[in-house]
Amino acid sequence: MKITIVAVGQRRPAWADAAVKDFLDRLPADWAVTVREVKAEARDGKLRERLMAAEADRLRAACPAGAVVVALDERGKDWTTMQLAQALQGWRDEAQPVAFVIGGPDGLDDALKRNARVLLRLSSLTLPHALARVLLAEQIYRAWSVLANHPYHRA
Repeated sequence: MKITIVAVGQRRPAWADAAVKDFLDRLPADWAVTVREVKAEARDGKLRERLMAAEADRLRAACPAGAVVVALDERGKDWTTMQLAQALQGWRDEAQPVAFVIGGPDGLDDALKRNARVLLRLSSLTLPHALARVLLAEQIYRAWSVLANHPYHRA
């Protein structure tokens, strides 16, 4: 299973990086999860749509070729952990790489969201981007634990 977390922004608190690393380091070698960061567009008076379009170009370029794109958005589907695990299992069985895409401060470009295979919401709450990365890394680990019958996930 090859998963890439592609996110706008390069500065996060050390605790967030440590938490993401902790969850990803727990995964077995056959679950290769990498984090790719792209530069946020300068917010110097540009129109919001242009900012997001420029960031979307960077995000697309950072996604592996042929990856299933899962765009994180507050208006996305509200999956359970079990649904996420089932989706990951299906993509793994089809040998499809997966790219989870996290936008910048203004969110994701509409065209990128329309072209994503899945639009997924991590929470109905507004989350800081650093915390969204931690939550996503934890849920990927939890989904693996469900599929591996590991005791981390207790239903």
